[in-house]
Amino acid sequence: MLIPPTISILGVPVHAVTMPQTLALVRQFMTEPRLHQLATVNPEFVMAARRDPDFYRVLHQTDLNLPDGVGLLLAGRRRRQPFPERVPGSELVYHLAEMAAAAGWRLFLLGAAPGVAEEAAATLQARYPGLRMAGTYAGSPAPAENDALVQRINTGRAEMLLVAYGAPNQDKWIARNRAALTTVRVAMGVGGALDFVTGRAVRAPRWVQRLGLEWLHRLLHEPWRWRRMLALPHFAWLVLWGR
Repeated sequence: MLIPPTISILGVPVHAVTMPQTLALVRQFMTEPRLHQLATVNPEFVMAARRDPDFYRVLHQTDLNLPDGVGLLLAGRRRRQPFPERVPGSELVYHLAEMAAAAGWRLFLLGAAPGVAEEAAATLQARYPGLRMAGTYAGSPAPAENDALVQRINTGRAEMLLVAYGAPNQDKWIARNRAALTTVRVAMGVGGALDFVTGRAVRAPRWVQRLGLEWLHRLLHEPWRWRRMLALPHFAWLVLWGR
């Protein structure tokens, strides 16, 4: 299957994919003998990449950048290059777990607060019988822990890896360990998705998502995110009036 074309959003390439295309590409990636990195790009990613050259380089070297964020869809329309749909990482996690259970792939959950990865693994295994876990661990993206984390993942013979350290740390961590993670075929940063799986955080209702107000729902429930949310009006200004 050919990888769909990218649309440049303020210099960051984002693939014009649907959820079914994403799943088909993951199946293809899992048959190839190397690690494939996926990133769930939203406006915060784009603005962070504009400030952080290392993150910018990572997003230009990933195998698949998913349009996760209503702001990206609006930006695509503004450029007259519309994305076919939004591909939310928080929903993709469930699809990946279901695929892994059906195919027998070993899944490793890395990151989040202590105990969250273990709880998320138990929830996913209950939902998808047969799901094989290669391991769970919180840890941190600190360089001092890097080698021990890589060894833990390789020892578990993980084939699919979900990293919940938040952007850009999770994406940089995957990028710098692409060669060292010898058994992993697909790796993706998932931000707070494991908190959604465990119920520690609650996604916005469908009607709120359809209105493009999921960011507001999250801000109301997690007011500490307000500084990060300042990237949204800046992103909108650059898309509408910037060069």
